[in-house]
Amino acid sequence: MRIIDVIDHANVAADELVWREPQGGSGDWRMGSQVIVSDSQAAIFVRDGQVLDMLGPGRHTLSTANLPILSGLIGLATSGRTPFPAELYYVNLRDMPQVGWGTNPPIVLETPGKGLGVVLLITHGVVDIGVDDAMLFLKQYGIRRPSLYLSDIKDRIQSMLLGEIAQLVGKSGAQSVPDANKVLSELEGAMLVQLNDKFKSLGMRIKAFESNPFTVKNVTIDELRDYVSLDVWERARMTSARATAMEDAAKNPGMGGTLAGAGVGFGVGQQLGNAMAGGNPQMEAMQRQMEQQQMMMNQMIQQMMNQNIQQQSQPQQAAAPNPQTKEEVQALLDNLDMKLANGEISEQIYTRLHDKWAQRLKELGG
Repeated sequence: MRIIDVIDHANVAADELVWREPQGGSGDWRMGSQVIVSDSQAAIFVRDGQVLDMLGPGRHTLSTANLPILSGLIGLATSGRTPFPAELYYVNLRDMPQVGWGTNPPIVLETPGKGLGVVLLITHGVVDIGVDDAMLFLKQYGIRRPSLYLSDIKDRIQSMLLGEIAQLVGKSGAQSVPDANKVLSELEGAMLVQLNDKFKSLGMRIKAFESNPFTVKNVTIDELRDYVSLDVWERARMTSARATAMEDAAKNPGMGGTLAGAGVGFGVGQQLGNAMAGGNPQMEAMQRQMEQQQMMMNQMIQQMMNQNIQQQSQPQQAAAPNPQTKEEVQALLDNLDMKLANGEISEQIYTRLHDKWAQRLKELGG
């Protein structure tokens, strides 16, 4: 048995949080042993997993006066020199500046009536962090470990930090990226107190918080599902499908002609405006007509949207039948002619398909 007479831990690594002496586990101590504690350190005795007495900076000769809990536990007399086993943990209380953090995963912000109704916020920054309550922190993370470094709990810190930021953004009522950035700027000031509340439960503190402005993480509709709840994703998918349908309607000559035939366009608006300006008695009838036409347009767009949703939900559609006989190939060529005439396919697509199947017809002796 080797009695520890003098112990200190002066060589503290930059990212070190806790260091145990001896490193192998319990050591043998006695009243009269000396423990040296540097500035920005706390030394805590632990026995059988129980956190006992703490010593602050200075040179301490162990006695029942400065180890009241431990001495009571082992039943030592005031002048006792009987060795006792215990672990001594040095906790680093120095601030760790410029600790990096980032939004991984991104923060979900709902934006009702804007875009898809939801955006994914991303940013990164740094915090100054440190141990505020040595005993509480040791109980949370340090006991039964020979050492503890910032990297060992950085994921936990990151998770808590992002959770608190997301909660503060949500409580603020932010519904846009600029709104969310206002919350970030406040976190660097008055709201830092709120951010610290959760970290105090771990025995830690955040003394400074810096962040770059939020930007938006661009993802596909399918990728969005990995970040949001199912109902939020369904709403976003419907919105995306509706936007795609409207875009297809604008690009599709056939659809454009259908809408024009329904009377939807600038002409109706101009007629109604002229009627209202001139006091035309037919204004109410024209307004009803416009409402009916608007309903027709909405129905058409809804049909296209439903088709898009069905295509998204069933990405692998069955292939079209492959013509085998001369009659089937000729029917396909005739159908291509009709689609070209109706503006349903481009001339480039028509030429490519026509040449392919004309060659096939020739091979069949057509």
